[in-house]
Parts: sequence; structure tokens; C-alpha cells
Amino acid sequence: MLYLQKLNKISLVNYYAMKRLKCVFLLVLALTITASKTVKPPEKLNVLFIIADDLNCAIGAYGDRLVKTPNLDKLAKQGLIFSNAHVQYPLCGPSRVSLMTGLYPDQTKSKKLRLYVRQTIPDVITLGQKFRMENYHSVRVGKIYHYHNPRDIGTAGHDDSFTWDRTVNPYGRDKKEEYKIASLKRKLDGGTLSWLEADGTDEEQTDGIGATETMAFLDEFAQSGENFFLAFGLYRPHVPFVAPKHYFGLYDINDFSVPQSSNDYLKTIPKAAAISVRAKKEQVDLDQELAKKIKHAYYATTSFMDAQIGRVLDKLKETGLDKNTIVIFTSDHGYHLGEHGHWQKQTLFDAATRVPLIFAGPGIRKNKRVEYPTELVDLYPTIMDMVGMQTPDFVQGKSLVPYTKRGGSAVRESALTELQVNTPKGKAQGYSIKTKRYRFSQWELNGRLSYELYDHTIDAAELQNRANHIDYKRVQDSLLNVLTLRIAEAKQVPDGLGKQLDGATPWREPIRIHSKLK
Repeated sequence: MLYLQKLNKISLVNYYAMKRLKCVFLLVLALTITASKTVKPPEKLNVLFIIADDLNCAIGAYGDRLVKTPNLDKLAKQGLIFSNAHVQYPLCGPSRVSLMTGLYPDQTKSKKLRLYVRQTIPDVITLGQKFRMENYHSVRVGKIYHYHNPRDIGTAGHDDSFTWDRTVNPYGRDKKEEYKIASLKRKLDGGTLSWLEADGTDEEQTDGIGATETMAFLDEFAQSGENFFLAFGLYRPHVPFVAPKHYFGLYDINDFSVPQSSNDYLKTIPKAAAISVRAKKEQVDLDQELAKKIKHAYYATTSFMDAQIGRVLDKLKETGLDKNTIVIFTSDHGYHLGEHGHWQKQTLFDAATRVPLIFAGPGIRKNKRVEYPTELVDLYPTIMDMVGMQTPDFVQGKSLVPYTKRGGSAVRESALTELQVNTPKGKAQGYSIKTKRYRFSQWELNGRLSYELYDHTIDAAELQNRANHIDYKRVQDSLLNVLTLRIAEAKQVPDGLGKQLDGATPWREPIRIHSKLK
């Protein structure tokens, strides 16, 4: 009897002990679940990267009162606009290789057209490739690396297959109807001023098709939930200036004016600089009415380009992806529209080096402007910081993330650009820096140096060369020290880049094939 009472007492103690243990277990489990909810990693950000071709800062958000760009103006109000952003080489191929690798052209060894990125830096990890390595879906629609425009429309151009998971090469009515295009030269090529008021709809044009394909990817990613780096590269407003007719109707041609330039002006600048603004003989001293017609076509094409960007941004919002997607907009270089007597690019003036740059999205200040100098090599590290990835060691750019927060100090004090110019006496090498106030350029030809210095407080058009002027001696000496240091840094061999191959040969131009004859 005593034994049974003792056994029952032990069983009762064990019962209450087990009950307490169960309560403790449930409490620990509840705390664990609660804690796991607290430390859940934040949702990854996506990136929508949009780049125009040959677009200067003729945008409403940049102060142009004539142009009609409502969609880019809206994007600028929703984000951060960089008003002093510059490319590292004012030519399509070298500039695009530079921004996609975060390297200066002296480091990419790519300063010509028709070069694939891995001809000169075969081991590089490009921006899109880095996203692939981080389990993002990397997609290209249209032109990101160099294409001969318009010849290569519909092909992959000089693309890099390691950068992307998927690609789309749109081919539209503008390509099929090249025979209708008016041009300054009989043979149409990517360096000749040419234009067309096109029939048909936006969606029939190459960039319209590109916008439609980009929108389809946004629908797909909204359904799948997959993280993405989606790059939409437009072919406009690069020549030929083609847009549906109603975009030409947005403007009165009589509202346009084109600056004129005399040969006396050329005597005030270095020989290489003078050659750079007189390189294309067929576009020198254009008749004023013809010049206005061409500028009108450029603006119409810019408005068409803006409309395609608007379609994509509307789809981004419609899908809800705008809540966790960073939008970046820029161009591969600027574009002269008669400034210095020049049309197109390949100069070391603001008209060719300066580009629009806009960031918008989660965590980015709205309707703010950054006046400090910025470089497109800064895109790579900035995007890495924004999405929480480690920037590769070889990348030379600087993160612009401090500007997205309040009170961000200057990331850099100058923007560096370089250019090579062929002269009768050999190849001239030019370097230029742009600060908040000054542009300072150095040209080297056969061992001799010459300079340009422009003070933007009194000469934003860069027409009065102050180099070697007594009043600017101290300024010039200081800027020369800065430029010398910047050049040396841009020539350093980056850590972790791998091979750098000099002397790569551009792919030869094939025989021209025209879609139709008149």
C-alpha cells in the first residue's frame, strides 16, 4: 500500500514536470517564430536600366523649354537628377564598354567602334554578369553594347553573351523603310545626318517594339516574383532621326535656331580640338533652313523616345513592381546640334560629354538635383550598393548612394573624359575634366601639349578659351595638377581585372546591304 502511494506521488511529480517542460517548449517555439519574423531579410530590389542613344540634355527636366519630354520630366520629379554627369569617352562603343564595366577607357583598352568587350578585357565581370552571379535574371532588350545604328538593328551587334540570360533584338518599320530616309550623303550610315517623318504607329518602330518587349518582361517578372536586372536600350535619337509624323507636329520649325561658328574661332583652340569640330565636311556651314529642319527632326525623335520610356514606366507601376525597383536613365554620350559649328559627338566639349542621369525608386530622394560632377563609371558601384551586392575590386567608379540620402557630401570634384583625334600629323590624345565651375582640357600631339580652359560662370557655351590667360594662371595650374593625377589614376591596372590586351583589331565593316532602292 505504501509502495503504491509512493509510486502515485512520483507519477504526479513527473506529470507536472512534463507539463512545465511542454509549456517551456511552446514558449521557446513561439519566441523563435516571432524572432524569425523580426529578422526576415528585406525584399531584394530590382533594377530597370534605360539608356538612350546619342541623347544630349535637351530634356525638359534639364531646362530645355522647347522639347516635349513629359515622361522623363515626371521621372525626374520622382527621383534624383544629376545635372553635371559626363561620359568617359564621347563615342558609342568605348562609352558603353566603360559604363558596363566601371572602368576607364585606358583600362578597358577599348577606344574604337566594332570591338567586343572581351577582345581587350576577357576576364572582366560586367554589370549584367554580376547580377547573373547573384541569381538575378539579367535581360537585354535593344542596344546596350555597341551596335552600328541603323545597320545592325535586328542583330546582336557587338553584344556580350556572358552579360545576359536572355536578349531581344527588335526590328521595326524604320529599318524596313530605310529607302525613304533623307540624308546629307547618298549612302546612309551611322554617322550621317538623316531624317524621316514616318508613317504608322509607335509600336511599329524598332524602339516601340523594344518598349513592348520590355513591358512583357515586366509582366512576366510580376507573375514569377523573380528578381531582375532589365536593361532597355533605345536606338533613338541616334541618326537617322525617325519618328511617326505626329511627333514632328508637336513643334513649330520656326521655333528652332542653330548656333553659327566662324573659322576665326578655331584659331583660339588647339589644333586637335579644331579638327574634332570640323571632322565631317558635309555638315559644316549647313544652310540655316536645312539646319533647323534637322534639329526639328532630332527633337521629334527625342519626343518619340520619351513616349516609349513612358509606356515602360506605366507598365512598371501597373504591375506594382515600382515599389521594389530602382529605375536608372541615361545616355551613352551627348550630341552637338550645331554648337561650335559641329553636329554629333566626338569632342571634349560639354555638348558631347554631358548626359542626362536620373535615379528613381525606393529610398531615393525625390525631385532633387545634384550639381557635383558625376561619371558614368559610377553607375556600377552605385547599383551594387543600392541592391546590397559587393562591388568587384576592379571597378574604378565611386558610389553615388550618399546623394540619395539627405546631406550627402561631394563624391568627386571632377569628371574625366578622354578622346583620340586623327590629325594630318598623327593621332592626338585629349583628356578633359569638368568641375562645378570649369572645364579644362589637355591635348598631346607628337609630344607637344596644348590646353583649353572654360569658365562656366561666364561662358557656359565654352567659346572663350581662357588657357594661358594671365587672370586664370593660378586656376589653370591647379586644374593641371588635378588633371595629371586623374589621368594617372585612370591608367592604373585595376586589382582583380585579369588580362588587358592592347592593340585589338576592330571587326571589319561588311559590304553595305540596303533594304530596298527607290
